[in-house]
Amino acid sequence: MKKEQVEILGFVPQKEIVYNKLLPYADKLHRESNDILAQIKGNLGRAVQLRELWPGVLLWTRKLSTYLRLYGRKFSKEDHVLFIKLLYELVTIPKLDISMMQSFARLLINLLKKKELLSRDDLELPWRPLYDLYESILYSKTEHLGLNWFPNSVENVLKTLVKSCRLYFPESATQEMLDEWRPLLCPFDVTMQKAISYFELFLPTIMPPEQHHKGFKLWFDEMMDLWVSVQNLPAWEGNLVNIFARLANDNIGYVNWDPYIPKIFTRVLRSFNLPVGTSQMIVPRYLSNSYDIGHVVLWISSMLGGPQNQVQKQLNGLFSSIASFYHPSNNGRWLMKLMKLLQRLPASVVRRLHRERYKKPCWITPVPASHRLTDQDVTDFVESMKQPVLMAMFSKTGSMDAAQALQNLALMRPELVIPPVLEKTYPAMETLTEPHQLTATLSCMIGMARSLLSGGRHYPEGPAHVLPLLMRALPGVDPNDFSKCMFIATFTTLVPLVDCSSALHEKNDLTEMVRELCSASAEFEDFVLQFMDRCFALIDSSTLEQTREETETEKMTHLESLVELGRETVNILFVVALEKVFNFATTNIFETRVAGRMVADMCRATAKCHPAESLRLFVPHCCNAITHLTANEDVSNEEELDKELLWNLQLLSEVSRVDGEKLLPYRTQLVQILQLTLRLRCKQGYSLACNLLHHILRSTALTYPTDYCSVPGGFNRPLQEYLPIKDWGRPGDLWNLEIQWHVPSAEETAFVFYVLDLLLQPELQRLQKYAQGEQDMSRDDVLQSLFIVQHCLLGAGSMLPPLDGRTVTGLVPSMVSLEETKLYIGVDYGKIDESRENYREAICKVMRQLLHYILEHSEDDTKSLFAIIKIISDLMHFRGSHKHEFDSRWKSFTLVKKSMENRLHGKKQHIRALLIDRVLLQHEMRKLLVEGCEYKTVHRDLLRDLLRLSTSTYSQVRSKAQNVLFTALGTYNFCCRDITPRVLELLEPTRTDVTQQQFKGALYCLLGNHCGVCLANLHDWDCIAQTWPSIVRSGLSSAMSLEKPSIVRLFDDLADKVHRQYETIGIDFTVSSVALNLCCVSSFRKYEKIVRDLLECLDDRDLPWKFEHIAIGFLSLLLRDDYPLPAPAVLFFVQSLNHDALVVRKMAIAAMAGILKQLKRPRKKIPVSPCDISGVTEPEGLVAGDKPGNDWLQYHGDSLPNTQQDWDNFCFVEKTHWGYYCWPKNLMVYAPAAEQPKDLSAENMNERERVIYDHFTEPMFIKQLIEFLSLEDRKGKDKFNPRRFCLFKGLFRNYSDAFLPVLKPHMERLANDSHESTQRCVAEIIAGLVRGSKHWSFSKVETLWKFLIPLMRTALSNITVETYADWGTCVATACESRDPRKLHWLFEMLMECPLSGEGGSFVDACHLYVLQGGLAQQEWRVPELLHRLLSYLEPKLTQVYKNVRERIGSVLTYIFMIDVTLPHTLPTKSPHIAEFTERILSQLKPLIEGDEEIQNHVVEENGVGEQDERTQAIRLLKTVLKWLMASAGRSFSTPVPQQLQLLPLLFKIAPVENDDSYDELKRDAKMCLSLMSQGLLYPEQIPTVLKVLHEIAGSSSWHARFSVLTYLQIMVFYNLFTILSNEQAVQDVRALVIRLLEDEQLEVREMAATTLSGFLQCNFLAMDASMQTHFEALCKTRLPKKRKRDSVVDTIPSVDLVRRHAGVLGLSACILSSPYDVPTWMPQLLMDLSAHLNDTQPIEMTVKKTLSNFRRTHHDNWLEHKQQFTDDQLVVLTDLLVSPCYYA
Repeated sequence: MKKEQVEILGFVPQKEIVYNKLLPYADKLHRESNDILAQIKGNLGRAVQLRELWPGVLLWTRKLSTYLRLYGRKFSKEDHVLFIKLLYELVTIPKLDISMMQSFARLLINLLKKKELLSRDDLELPWRPLYDLYESILYSKTEHLGLNWFPNSVENVLKTLVKSCRLYFPESATQEMLDEWRPLLCPFDVTMQKAISYFELFLPTIMPPEQHHKGFKLWFDEMMDLWVSVQNLPAWEGNLVNIFARLANDNIGYVNWDPYIPKIFTRVLRSFNLPVGTSQMIVPRYLSNSYDIGHVVLWISSMLGGPQNQVQKQLNGLFSSIASFYHPSNNGRWLMKLMKLLQRLPASVVRRLHRERYKKPCWITPVPASHRLTDQDVTDFVESMKQPVLMAMFSKTGSMDAAQALQNLALMRPELVIPPVLEKTYPAMETLTEPHQLTATLSCMIGMARSLLSGGRHYPEGPAHVLPLLMRALPGVDPNDFSKCMFIATFTTLVPLVDCSSALHEKNDLTEMVRELCSASAEFEDFVLQFMDRCFALIDSSTLEQTREETETEKMTHLESLVELGRETVNILFVVALEKVFNFATTNIFETRVAGRMVADMCRATAKCHPAESLRLFVPHCCNAITHLTANEDVSNEEELDKELLWNLQLLSEVSRVDGEKLLPYRTQLVQILQLTLRLRCKQGYSLACNLLHHILRSTALTYPTDYCSVPGGFNRPLQEYLPIKDWGRPGDLWNLEIQWHVPSAEETAFVFYVLDLLLQPELQRLQKYAQGEQDMSRDDVLQSLFIVQHCLLGAGSMLPPLDGRTVTGLVPSMVSLEETKLYIGVDYGKIDESRENYREAICKVMRQLLHYILEHSEDDTKSLFAIIKIISDLMHFRGSHKHEFDSRWKSFTLVKKSMENRLHGKKQHIRALLIDRVLLQHEMRKLLVEGCEYKTVHRDLLRDLLRLSTSTYSQVRSKAQNVLFTALGTYNFCCRDITPRVLELLEPTRTDVTQQQFKGALYCLLGNHCGVCLANLHDWDCIAQTWPSIVRSGLSSAMSLEKPSIVRLFDDLADKVHRQYETIGIDFTVSSVALNLCCVSSFRKYEKIVRDLLECLDDRDLPWKFEHIAIGFLSLLLRDDYPLPAPAVLFFVQSLNHDALVVRKMAIAAMAGILKQLKRPRKKIPVSPCDISGVTEPEGLVAGDKPGNDWLQYHGDSLPNTQQDWDNFCFVEKTHWGYYCWPKNLMVYAPAAEQPKDLSAENMNERERVIYDHFTEPMFIKQLIEFLSLEDRKGKDKFNPRRFCLFKGLFRNYSDAFLPVLKPHMERLANDSHESTQRCVAEIIAGLVRGSKHWSFSKVETLWKFLIPLMRTALSNITVETYADWGTCVATACESRDPRKLHWLFEMLMECPLSGEGGSFVDACHLYVLQGGLAQQEWRVPELLHRLLSYLEPKLTQVYKNVRERIGSVLTYIFMIDVTLPHTLPTKSPHIAEFTERILSQLKPLIEGDEEIQNHVVEENGVGEQDERTQAIRLLKTVLKWLMASAGRSFSTPVPQQLQLLPLLFKIAPVENDDSYDELKRDAKMCLSLMSQGLLYPEQIPTVLKVLHEIAGSSSWHARFSVLTYLQIMVFYNLFTILSNEQAVQDVRALVIRLLEDEQLEVREMAATTLSGFLQCNFLAMDASMQTHFEALCKTRLPKKRKRDSVVDTIPSVDLVRRHAGVLGLSACILSSPYDVPTWMPQLLMDLSAHLNDTQPIEMTVKKTLSNFRRTHHDNWLEHKQQFTDDQLVVLTDLLVSPCYYA
């Protein structure tokens, strides 16, 4: 095959679609594909040379993507590379239209999809153009100002594009990327997120090992250190995990992960956010920023294996620690994540195994042998997953996840996974009470079906379970229980139902297993017969009277799937079944709706399996019955027909859906019947007859496969040659599928046309006469004729050639051919044409005549119109299959494929029926590919008819016609340009003859449906220039009435859709920078014309307000960043700022901000060298943080630019992140003022700038504007408005201080008014002023601040609850990305004693808030200010007021935020936590040393004189707690050593009970402990923490000892693997818990038991012999004899009692630690425990609680758990567990 193919094609194809070889006309495809490819290459090349991107390049790239869908990558390697390079050039054209960029990108992604085909040597793509494209769209500077509109999908398309290309980046790329993005790595800045996500997206990880030193080795250690050292989950940590996961997966065996494994697993476990311990508090940020499970799974599965296989040990630990969360009784938000982990991990391991063992080797480096997964590794992995998966089967989220996991696990190790599921399935099928259990087990079994059947060497007994399962599922053939039906359907498609028992006698070389199967297969006959009976019973029960129709249709579908079982059956069985069905169908009469449909379906299925025998029985029977019943003349005129007649017709129409050649012998009978029944009067009768006609034509005219057995050749061969048992669950062999196709023979073709001549011709003639008014017909007659025409068209559609004629030309200017490509679909129209009439054209002609006649004479005959619409749709598109059917079949094909596929071996090993289905789908796809058809005059006529129908009187007719119209508009090239003007005519205000219905219809045509074309928003200037002004003008049309809500809603939807879908349309479409060609000039003209038209509409006084708003909306969409808005429009928007309507003002504000951006004059930038400024040479290697080299960037109070000269000499760097991590290759800063363009003055303004200047210097205009801006919009909901800020920033940036004189008085007035909206307005103006003054000269800036400082002081003293957030935003916005030395006036003003105490505590808190907003924006560049603030705040930490304390806490977080311990980072110059903590601890001494309870007995007012130290200390502590709480979620690293010093104090205060009535101090302390215990610890910190905990455990307060335990629970779980990797630490924890078990305080003992049980449950501690003996020994402690009750001594528990209780608690903890199963040691412990049932309290209570808990958790599966106990033990247990009688 290969050689011939290469000769025909002339090249070796890269990779074609294999299914094409199996089509019946495969031999013609090579020539066809070669022609199409040559066409594409020629035209695409030509279009690029002519630089005609639209329509030339766009059209031919679309053809290329269609080619890929049809033939796969069927071109030579050279062509492949050339296509990719061409498209890469196209995608990266600067300023390319977005929609074009997306369509090129999608095609490019498709070309790059199969990475095996092109190696890095074949192709190299530069990375920078992609980065520039990505940056310009995703971080667009103009999008937020409305100068660019990008679609939502663009981000994902670009990401996928980069992912596809990064494989081919040159080897130098990694270093270049690091140089480019390293300078952005400033952890306090948003750029950190940007840089890390760029690294994640762009860094190439697939390289040959010899290039690794140029690849990941350059960055691996740096990023890994960064990840390991970050403790508080910032947003970018997830991106780092994604990089590592990808790296691990692409370089298995080349990266050494061992040192990091405990850390990795600890972090993974933390990212699930599981609730742990007694107080379940979670830091909110952990919920939003957790890792992406898909990447975690990839990472884990890539690290498995290797010499030690350390990961598997940790994975066992991970699953044993979270296993109990999978139990169905647990539920929570975390469950979804755990289920995803479960579902994806096996899939990922299967993918890896496939890659290591079965995948074809290609250029990508294979996994080295030392790191491949061995069989032992796989077994260990499956073992570790088994337990959780079996639990998760019954989870609350449904069993789907578990079923997928099991399917993959069964592929690897069927013998481990299938038996336990079967154990659950059998009992589930027997019980009637637990349906949920049944559905769960069955859906899991369906997933594992193929692994069960194929058995294999590991699991030979698998197939033996098939029959028992099938027999047990039979009772489920019942409409209420579909899971069983699915189950039967799945198994019977996989198993040939053949009775092989006779093989036992004939063959003697069979293995034991096969013999068993053969004898078992004798039961198949029994199964089939029982199954039939169930089906008949079901049908009997579902007659129409008692059931609703909806449920019936569902039943149908299921029945069909069941009955198709017959496919697999064999003669003997079949004959029995056929007899049964035939008798059942012919002896009863069913009504045709419900039961009838089912029986007919069953008969159809039997006929499909064995057409010859079935037709022999059914056809004569039905024909005779029908002939007999219609012998009477009157029958044909009866309205209601006899049920028997209808039933026989229905039966016949279903049975005739079989292989065409088998029908031919009966053709005369069938045609007779058709002639008898097509003219019946009864609608039900003639519809059934039409169905029969449709099916007969379809069976003979269509091309389709005729057999779907699971092995080619069927099963009817003697057992000696062929034993079907061996084919159970066997995949089809793609290379010899031997599909039997039905291709219409000459005889069949003749028959089809004979039927059409006989039946269709007369109908067409009658309709034509009627349409010409020569013959009268009733409406029913017309409808009946149309029905017949429609069904003929449906049946024979594939034989009729498509409509043809002249092409409509002149719609689009193009220098490239825009022809359509014709595909061969298995019918030679040529042979048909000469002798026979072209019925498609005939029908078309008659239908158009008829349509016009009906619309003129009887427009209310809607039923006929519906029929005509359907026929028109089929005339245009139908060639044997419908698009929607194809789509749903494609969907179900992929679903079935997923549920049955074998991911391990790959290579398309699907079952044969599925493969055949896929080939058929390929054939249908060729029939349906109609995109880019030429638009011919025939189509034009039909579309105009549809348009007329779409704007007719009746709404149902309109909507049906519109749907067909929209489909057609998407089919033919450029037809929209032809149709749109005709739609718009109806909206013209000058026309008076338009009805409301036509008006509405036209609007709907513009709106389009949700998936098709939207005429109002076509992506090209000509169309928009027509439609937008027309939509606005239609407001003046007489047919438009705003009283009708439907019309109002339509306009709203239209405007909404345009706004949602509009993407900026490119103006200059040049492929290169050659001078603007003609096309562009015309684009600019069109652009200006549409703006003029819209403005003209707006000038019209009569235009209703709604349309005014729509027009303004359209205008604001037209703002662009590459072409300024024409001056009249600028004038319009400036005037609209003072419009009466709020909506208009809002749009005008947004638009003005954009216009000002367009008018911005570019500033000059120059490169500087940081080393020259600082005088420090850059150190070698990476050094980040505050280093001598970036000291000059920081704020120094003694050298601020206070004079003109300093101001000019300083080098200002505005962006905050430059210089923190490292310097960029060349640092660009703004050139000195002398070299910058001059300020705008009246002389050098252009027209647009002049308009703005004139208005804003006009006092009345400003007065009005400020009045509007200081109005309330929605009370209590308003916030600082960034749009308005952008407006003012633009004004002050473009015109410097020209408008200040007019604005000053207003600002002063506003600042003095304490109302919410006035304050907000002045805050917006100030923020805009400060940011706009970035480039002002020194003198202007100085005067500005002289005016602003007093103004802001006034405003801040008037601050209120409503406005403090706005002032915070104002200052933060003003300081964002600005050099702090330029704003020193502002900072100095804010730093003046914020806590003055004037104006009360609230104003103080607000001042701090505002200051914090400014400093936080400056991050690391203001250490001096931070020091000053800290020293100012420290004495004030003992504040009385709660709100001030909270604010101070938050400010402290920001002060210490910069003190991070990240790798390569020098100690910061900002304040250090360690020094601060020391100072604080010395003040807290009185609290730490005292022993008494710390009460919150502080009076909340400032008392007279100084209070004692102790009270001061308590207040200080409150503030410190606020700080600890605030920093838990915000800082990057946790200051563990400092926290430890405060721990003893917190333990003392924290309350024990869960009670909310505690005072603030205790609540905060508890909260802090909870947050600290969740912190992530570095391995070196663990011993120190444990040491502190040990000391506190010896404290005298039992509260502290109790809290140690709760702290320990959470800390251990959240750092599980890190602690486990340190043997000593585990021992310490264990000793600590066991010691506290013997505490004298009862509560502590019980808590210790709970803690111990938790540790055992998550496998942190193991239940070993030494522990058991220790507890048993403690239990045996003798208690002293009871004394008389009245002695006092008895109240204090004796030491002995405590020890004995400790032992009992220990045993109880062990028992409760395995709530869902019974380990081997459990029975003995239960016996030990029961001995203490009658001890003194508290022991008795403990025992009772334990037993009742044991009973509660083991009750569900008690039958299984019973097996673990001996009989004697069971007797004792039953005694214990049965509650004693209360009355005894």
